[in-house]
Amino acid sequence: MEELISAGRITVNGKPAIIGQRVQASDQIAMDGQPVQLNADDGELRVLMYHKPAGEIVSRDDPQGRPSVFDNLPRLDAARWIAVGRLDFNTSGLLLLTTSGDLANKLMHPSSMIEREYAVRIRGELTAAQAASLRAGIDLDDGPAKIERIEAQGGGASNHWYHVVLYEGRYREVRRLFDAIGQPVGRLMRVRFGDLRLPPRLRPGRFVELLPREIGQLTGSPGEPKHSPKGAPARHPPKNRPTAGGPQAARPGREGPREPGRGPRKGSSRPGKNR
Repeated sequence: MEELISAGRITVNGKPAIIGQRVQASDQIAMDGQPVQLNADDGELRVLMYHKPAGEIVSRDDPQGRPSVFDNLPRLDAARWIAVGRLDFNTSGLLLLTTSGDLANKLMHPSSMIEREYAVRIRGELTAAQAASLRAGIDLDDGPAKIERIEAQGGGASNHWYHVVLYEGRYREVRRLFDAIGQPVGRLMRVRFGDLRLPPRLRPGRFVELLPREIGQLTGSPGEPKHSPKGAPARHPPKNRPTAGGPQAARPGREGPREPGRGPRKGSSRPGKNR
């Protein structure tokens, strides 16, 4: 390619290309005057569903040295894991990670209108007025925000669980909304992102890799994505690629149960019997 560029045979938007020049999918690239089709996401698209425990950060760099979700993920040779949004240090639940920056941006952008469902535990119960305020919208420091749907999930004498649905993923948005109505959140767990629900058997600190059809649910394209490796489900990495549980992680068949990647943490964080 460098020889072709140096010879002036490659153009970008009608102008001679320069070695090291960056291009986008929208740029018009030609060789010897003939258009060249490029796939901006050419390569292997992988997506993980990770059960983040409370007490982990969604960052690679932390001055306090706290545990990171990236400590538990498979290592990549020529790419890196990108978190689709964040969950704060004390929030647990479903976190998506992908090797595609374009996919991550698409899923996080407000225009995608992707539902995020959370299990919320508070002291006492919401009043009708408080629930109405959450649905109507509340002015936060970074603009108005609201909860689309609220569903009571039961509870005990003092604590109650609710499932709430939002279209946004702003910083600590659920906690700030409940703080605004005088109901601080005791526990918070994301249980769904779009059509993907956190599997009940996926323990905190473990992950599963999505199948091509599951990635298609995220991208809006049914079937196998064009940049998924052919002939192998995206859920299971090749044998020589380590998972969080090491190179001997189980690889069940297509019809068998899904075996999650193993992180170092154990235990469960389920919000009550009514989930």
